This record gives sequence, C-alpha cells and structure tokens, in this order.
Amino acid sequence: MKAAELFVKALENEGVEYIFGIPGEENLDVMDALLDSHIQFITTRHEQGAAFMADVYGRLTGRAGVCIATLGPGATNLITGVADANMDHAPLIAIAGQASTHRLHKESHQVLDLEAMFRPITKYASRIVSPEVIPEVVRKAFKVAQTEKTGACFIEFPENIAEMEIDDVPLRVKNASAPEPAAEEIERAAEVISNAKSPIILAGNGVIRADACNELAEFSEKLGIPIANTFMAKGVVPFRHPMALGSVGLQSNDYANCGFANADVIICIGYDIVEYHPYLWHPSRDRTIIHIDTTHAEVDAHYSISLAVVGNIRHSLNRVAALTTPHQGKAMRTLRDSLIAEMNIHRDDIEFPVKPQKIIWDLRTAMDLQDIVICDVGAHKMWMSRMFRCEYPNTCIISNGFASMGIAVPGAIAAKLANPQRKVVAVTGDAGFLMNSQEIETAMRLNIAIVILVWNDASYGLIEWKQQNQFGRTSHVQFTNPDFVQYAQSFGAFGVRVEKTEQLMPILKEALDRNTVTVIDCPVDYRENLKLTEALGQLTLTI
Repeated sequence: MKAAELFVKALENEGVEYIFGIPGEENLDVMDALLDSHIQFITTRHEQGAAFMADVYGRLTGRAGVCIATLGPGATNLITGVADANMDHAPLIAIAGQASTHRLHKESHQVLDLEAMFRPITKYASRIVSPEVIPEVVRKAFKVAQTEKTGACFIEFPENIAEMEIDDVPLRVKNASAPEPAAEEIERAAEVISNAKSPIILAGNGVIRADACNELAEFSEKLGIPIANTFMAKGVVPFRHPMALGSVGLQSNDYANCGFANADVIICIGYDIVEYHPYLWHPSRDRTIIHIDTTHAEVDAHYSISLAVVGNIRHSLNRVAALTTPHQGKAMRTLRDSLIAEMNIHRDDIEFPVKPQKIIWDLRTAMDLQDIVICDVGAHKMWMSRMFRCEYPNTCIISNGFASMGIAVPGAIAAKLANPQRKVVAVTGDAGFLMNSQEIETAMRLNIAIVILVWNDASYGLIEWKQQNQFGRTSHVQFTNPDFVQYAQSFGAFGVRVEKTEQLMPILKEALDRNTVTVIDCPVDYRENLKLTEALGQLTLTI
C-alpha cells in the first residue's frame, strides 16, 4: 500500500472519528486514502477554524482532535488553534503536508521548516522521513498528546514520502495512565491539611481532564474545605455544592473575597498556572501550598509549593481524605452569595441595550444544565466566566491559557459533533464572531444545529474597558458591523435581532429548538463594565 494509506490506517487505529481541515496539493495522497476510510473528513473554510474544532473536540472528549492542512500558508494558519490547544492542555494532533524531501534543503516555493515552527507550541513535533517510521510517529504523537498534561502534537508529511510503497501495520494502542501517588506524600498532605486553621481548595481544569470531579466534591464535603475553581474548571463541582465558592480569576480582589487572603493552607488540585496567575491569589508568598496533580508543579516565585502529591488525582484525593481530620468550618460564601445577589437583581431588567447580567440570566434559564456553551474571548468572556452558573464539567468551555479570539463558532461545531444529543451555544462578541464566521457554511453544509449569540457593541470591548480604566479614554477600538441578520441569511441560516430586552428569552428558546444555525444579534450595554471594576477591583486578565 501507499504510505498515505498506512498513515490513515494508523489514525483509524487510534480511534479517530473526525479530521478537520482543508485539502491541498501536498496532502493529495492522504485525502485520497481517506475516501476509503470510516473517518469523517470535515471540510472547513479556514485552517484556523479546523484547528479550533480539533481543540474543542479534544477538550470535550479527552481524545485527540485531529486537524490537517497543506504546506506553507495552510500550515501557518493552523498555528493559533494549535497553540491554543497546547496552552489550554487540550489533546490535539495537527498534520501538515510538505513539499518533497528533494527540495527541503533549499529556498523553494511555499516551503517552511514546519517541524521547527511547530516545536515551540507543541509537546512533540516530527517529520515523517520514510514510510517505515509512520506507525511509530503516529503512535507517539497520540500517546504524548493524550498523556497528562495533555496538549498538541504535530506531524509533517512530505508529499513524496506519502506516495511511497510500504507493507506494515499500525502499532498496538496502549494509552498511558497516571502513576500512583507515593504513600509518604499522602501522609504528609493529610497531616498538613488536618493541622490547617483555614484551608481552601483551588481547583483547575486538570481535575476535569482526570475525570476526578466526583472525588473532588466528596473530598471537599467530607473534609469541610471550601472550593474555588478557575474559569477553565467551571462546573468541576456543582454551583449548588455546599462548599462551592464560585469561579475566580477576574478581579484583583477575588482572592480576598474567596478567602485566599485568610487561608493558611491552599490546596491546588489539577491547577495549571496559565489558568489564574499565582501572584494574583498568592501575593504574599507566605502560605503553605499543597500541589495535587498528575505531574510536578511549574516553577513560579508565587507558586512555591510546600509539598506535592503527584499521581492519579482520583486516588490521591480519596487517600488523602481517608487520613485527614475533617474541618468544622463553613464555606466562605462571600463571592458566591454576591454573584447570586447580582444575578437576581438583573433577572427582570428590561433596559435596552441589554445588560450583560441579563443576557447571562436569560441564557442560563433557556438552556438545560447539560447543554454546552463555547465562550469566545472578549468583554463578554469576563462576564460569562464570572457569572454563568455551571452544574456540570465541560458545559462552559472558556479558553484562558492562550485565550484566542475566534474560537467560539468553530468550537461550537466541534462540540455538537462530539455531543449531538446536547444543545450548543457559541457566545461571542461581534469582533470574535467575524474572525471565523465563515464556518457557518460548514455547519449548514453538515446540517449541524448551533446557536450563535453575538454580543454586539461595535467595538473591541475588552480593550476599550481596559483603556478606560487605565487612561480614561479610548484608542482605535470602534468599528462597524454588517447586518448580522442578513449575513446569517446569506448562508441559509436563521438570523434574528433583539430589539428590546423582553424579546431575548423567547428568541433564545426558539433558537435552541430550531434544527439549524441561528445567529442572534444582541446589542449589549457595556457601561456595566466600568461599574464592575469600580465595585470589585481592577481586571487581572490581559484578555
């Protein structure tokens, strides 16, 4: 068989369901081999959209999402989505065609050293240099991508190698598992937590990746220790959980409101530093930090750990809990209670344009608790991260590592493919929407029903927010938008504009019941932004 056919068989062997991408000259043999495969190829309208689809698919399923492009500009268009997956620890395999190896040594049309280019933004990057290495390269890429901490891997496939003949089979798949935590680490952690006066838990997205949400909830409730979660760990414990504090990472005094300022022991579980900078919740650098994760801690001056429990998170939590003396204190509910109070205040608000709090209230009310929101990056993300209530993990996907705009629309398509039984909403600003709105055509072509809720303020709203905070004036953030209703209709999708606040709830319900793409143009009143920072402190996130 051709090397390209062996390559596709290796992908099948890894359980790949979908490949997102765009065909090109240098991946012709792979594209032809896919015609005889059960793998479904999702033709996208931009390689960045393909990478974001693979990114979200990997994050939701725990299995590496796969995207493919041709060489040169096709490959470089993948970079943003690949970097996003890697920094957000979503398993992803990116594949790019390449020119013949006979011209890689010199300046040549569309040729870049893709292996070198992707190496800094992936866990593993490799070039297939002969057909014989295909089983090893593919197996290693998937193994590395799907091993904690999960992330992105890259394979470069030169066109002349893809054409060569080979007689081989894929390697046996054996996925790596987290090691067992050391007994002495368990005992030390239990002793420190038992003797703590005011412990607190910071839960990160690693808990969700490790499928340890139930164990975390039981750990917290049994030991009487409150839990704050990062934005990327929304839903790691239900918002209704008696020890749940809410999501932290937006305002500079979140750490005080949640109890970090008064805590003597901070238990970081499945926490990735990119989720919430340690200097924001540990500015004093004098607290006892316990690191519970599948891997050792990153080095950071404000994250100087006292002890680490490294290994299977589920087993670590169960074993530490069994040896720890429970605490009798109650959760500090300041942040959680303030969020509930603020949401309740705006639930019946009818001012127009619509306040962010009202949009979130209506969205949460209209959606089932297990439906999925993919949140883009911008001012709306600040509100969604803080206020959108989650009872289940992976029901509100927020990119907060690389934090790239443009993820919501392609991400929603991938979310629907991964969870066809659930309703999916892309929550996006007008700027982020237009960065990858061409993927509406992809959704329509594949008959994928999603709702796209556009918070329309005709501005780069988050940058405007920070400019106003820092300088008291704005600089080059305003723009004009097309008619989003007509724009949606031009794709064959349904478009609707919210013209008064009372319309939002029925529009959302109708959109969720509609078996097609619906774009909702919702004017938003971002005067609430400055009110929020005045009340709660300066923004701590750069994006």
